[in-house]
Amino acid sequence: MVVDELSDETVDRLFHALADATRRDILRRCVRGELSVSRLAEAYPMSFAAVQKHVAVLERAGLVTKQRSGREQLVRTDPEAVARARLALDELEAAWRGRVDRMARLLAEDSGAEEPGTRPSATGRNDSTEGPEQ
Repeated sequence: MVVDELSDETVDRLFHALADATRRDILRRCVRGELSVSRLAEAYPMSFAAVQKHVAVLERAGLVTKQRSGREQLVRTDPEAVARARLALDELEAAWRGRVDRMARLLAEDSGAEEPGTRPSATGRNDSTEGPEQ
């Protein structure tokens, strides 16, 4: 189970990094091919330092790696990290679907236990809703 293999702190960093639209866009751009931080910075209406900070958040989450090439730092997406994020989401979805299915079964069992024309009384017994009162 992927979520069990990743610590809560790791999953938190991963989804914190993915929570920002600029970081998701940087990730998408780097999936197409490695780019320098300066080349990435050209695409955004923010300072070079701000883009560097976004890349650092992605790097701490393990979603990208940086490699120095001369004077530039090249950013590349780590496909395994992206796959871990997807699997973590799939695991969470499976857990929630299991809970919803269990609730649906319990509700179905509960509604099948009551006989038509009866309702639970304050004492917990079923009282008839039809016929003369006693």
